[in-house]
Amino acid sequence: MRVGVNAQLLSFAASYRSAGVRRYIWNLLAGLHASGAHDYTVYYPGGAVPAALGPRPGCVWRSARLPTGGPWGRLVWEQLFQPIEVWRDRVEVLHSPAYAAPLVSSARQVLTVHDLSFLRLPDAFNRANRLYLGMLTRLSARRADRIIAVSGATKADVVRLLGVAADRVHVVYNGVEPSFRPVSESALAEFRVRRGVVDEYVLYLGTLEPRKNVTTLLRAYARARQSGELRQRLVLAGGRGWRDAPCFQLVKELGIEDAVHFAGFVPFEDQPFWYCGASVFVYPSLLEGFGFPILEAMACGTPVIASNCSALPEVAGDAAMLVAPTEVDTLAAAIIRVVQDPGLADDLRSRGLRRATLFTWESSVARTISVYESARASV
Repeated sequence: MRVGVNAQLLSFAASYRSAGVRRYIWNLLAGLHASGAHDYTVYYPGGAVPAALGPRPGCVWRSARLPTGGPWGRLVWEQLFQPIEVWRDRVEVLHSPAYAAPLVSSARQVLTVHDLSFLRLPDAFNRANRLYLGMLTRLSARRADRIIAVSGATKADVVRLLGVAADRVHVVYNGVEPSFRPVSESALAEFRVRRGVVDEYVLYLGTLEPRKNVTTLLRAYARARQSGELRQRLVLAGGRGWRDAPCFQLVKELGIEDAVHFAGFVPFEDQPFWYCGASVFVYPSLLEGFGFPILEAMACGTPVIASNCSALPEVAGDAAMLVAPTEVDTLAAAIIRVVQDPGLADDLRSRGLRRATLFTWESSVARTISVYESARASV
């Protein structure tokens, strides 16, 4: 069977575009490349093919004929040019790994939906993105032979909000890379010196955007500092996203400029060190289709506090302290409790390390291949 994969979002830029969806595509391609189960064609923006995914029998890379860095160029390529390429390449199953699929195609279609935050939290998106994602995801979901949802929570949203039959939606969890693991004290000490990182800090790592609820974290952190029970600084690490200005403004309003460090975009290779060096990782997101950061933090042996909504409890299990994301006092108390109770922190570390072993990319890719085979056999 020949599988086609739309990899137009395979970005290596130092920005939020290198976050979850890019990671998903990269690990999917690496797994397909390693498995050898089927032949595949990758439709990508162009440029050098990553060395790790270099030539192998049955693997073909096709560069786009249009600039696909923006949504409208990508839309034109996906709907007009991609169907022709798929037909010429005799692709039997086409995987669209990020919401949008061609509405006409000679191949069976598999669509991945990571979350439906643009429908559930529309005010967290600008109008153009909301309309683009809402329209194309609805149409693509109705056209797809099979849909992959990255969690049970996302599947429930797809069925409820897009009107898709539950038996067409398959839950395939994401994995965590082996590089996310506890690091040695000497390696961590070297990283601290190299990056000028303080000894103790509370960490958030993710895009700065309204859906991530960073402003509630800032208020909770300020309250915990004011109580005198928290001395750790707060590190906000991650690329700047849509409507992030309130985060910077709030730091000034709360008078915590000296206690908050905006680390900016963190290269992938540095992320395990940031996790491992933290006293606690806090992720108060309002909605997640999966929640890579809490899984990464657990894999690194870092205690986790996360929201008790959407897919986060599903990923965290009993390995994180879960709190209501909008309750400032509750979040502040949770941060204080974890940093002041070594026994609790150690228990969360142990539980997190065990929990993280349940999520592997090998398992994710194997299940995805099964969905391809199911789509091909569908009538």
